[in-house]
Formats: sequence, C-alpha cells, structure tokens
Amino acid sequence: MAKQLWKPGNMIYPLPAVMVSVTDGEGNDNIITVAWTGTVCTNPAMAYISVRPSRYSYDMIRKTGEFVINLTTEKLAFATDFCGVRSGRDVDKFRKLNLTKEKAQFVSAPMIGEAPVSIECRVREVKELGSHDMFLADVLAVHADEAYMDKNNRFRLNDAGLLVYSHGEYLAGGRKVGTFGYSVKRKQQKKQMQKKLDKKSDRESDSEAEMAEMAGKLKTSGKPGMSGKLKMSGKLGMSGKLKMSGKPGMSGKLKTSGKPGMSGKLKMSGKPGMSGKLKTSGKAGREKR
Repeated sequence: MAKQLWKPGNMIYPLPAVMVSVTDGEGNDNIITVAWTGTVCTNPAMAYISVRPSRYSYDMIRKTGEFVINLTTEKLAFATDFCGVRSGRDVDKFRKLNLTKEKAQFVSAPMIGEAPVSIECRVREVKELGSHDMFLADVLAVHADEAYMDKNNRFRLNDAGLLVYSHGEYLAGGRKVGTFGYSVKRKQQKKQMQKKLDKKSDRESDSEAEMAEMAGKLKTSGKPGMSGKLKMSGKLGMSGKLKMSGKPGMSGKLKTSGKPGMSGKLKMSGKPGMSGKLKTSGKAGREKR
C-alpha cells in the first residue's frame, strides 16, 4: 500500500459531534457544537473540549468554569449543524431550535433535554495551545435517558443512533462490524471449533474400525471356537424357513428359505451340549403361535 506524505494536520476521524451547553451566569445561555472532545481519564473521570477563543461560548466557559457535554443523535443532526455555524451573539439557539432546557445538578449551565446523555463538567485547567484552547474538566455527573436502559438496567447507548463527524459529513448509525475483544474471540472460537472437528473425526475413525472388525467376523468360516458362516437364500420379499445346525463347541451355518408373505413358527431342537436346529414354517398371511 502506497502512502503520500502530507504536512502535519488533524486526520483523526470520525469524531463525536456534541452540543456543549454553557451559560454566563446572568441568564444568557448558549449551545456550541464541538468535535474536538473526548475522554481524558477514567479515574478521576475527566473530559475535555477544545474551543477557539473567538467563539461566543469561549468567554462564558472562561467566566463560569462550567459546561455540559450533550451527546447527539440522528434526530438532532440539524440542530447540531445549526449550533456549529450560527453564533449565539445573533440568535437564541434554544428558542430557535425548540430545544428543552433542563436544570443540571451540579453546574449552572443547562442540559439539553433531547440529548440521550448529558455530562456535567467543571473546568480544572485551561491549556492555551494555539488555534484552540483546551478545557480539561472533571466529570461531575452523567445523565442518561431511561429510554435506552434494558431490562437488566444496562445502558444501550448504541441503540440511540449517535452522531459522528467525519471530513465535513455527519454520520449516524451504520452496521456493526465488531465488539470489544472480538479480534481475540475469533481466534478462541476457531480453536474451539477445530477441537470439536478433531473429536468428531476420532469418533468416526473408531466407528469405522468397529465396523471393519465386525465385517471380518461375519466372513470367518466355521471351525471349533470360531463363529460360523452366515448364509441366506430365497426370493426377495420372502420370510422363510430358518434352520440352524452344528457340532458341539462351534457355531454352525445359518440358512433361510421359504415362501412369499409368510411368517412362521419358531422351533428349536437338539441335544444337550450342542447347538440344535432352528426352524420356522407357516401359512401365508397367518401367524402361528
């Protein structure tokens, strides 16, 4: 695979497209769409957003040190784009987009009621980097929509159809191509499947060996101490006469003959210590007892 060499730039895509709600603490609230956002630390829980100093919301965050990250869905795609291209200096975005303000528990900035998840954040540190300043913040609380909770009280966020941003496009949904750890699970499943196939092959080999051994016995001629010949004569579809005779200490010959459609009498005679004669006879269509 051939790759071209480009100058340094941001090519990490896709990115979450979130709506960040802020306030100046004097009754003025705003929403800014941000793609430069993410998790910084698990314990303590921390997140970040990067905002240009020229943005209307920048001064609000600097002043209060608080903001709320609201995740977006396909239904919020229009509002997400609008909040990213229109300035809060010119329009009240909550009113224009008919979005619901909800009171947060720990911060003064409002949450967006239509968002599946709202994350309350308090700024710990501001890093002045260049085109953007990074607001490193502690996560104070997470509010999740109960509509995405299953019967086991687990949050099914993937069912929300979350919105992402990639190279100027908003993307939502899409087919699942894997789950966490699936690259390892496939190898494990492959090994388990191979073990099952090997066991099945061993069982089939054992079965074939047993059948071969049985076939060999059936072909053995009748000498003392050995199994004898097995013979059958007669016409197709006929039950017939069954006869058995032999000498002491050995199994003898087995013969059948008879007439069509007959079931017969079962009879056995012989002397002590030796196998005797086994006969069947009867009339067509009638069983004799």
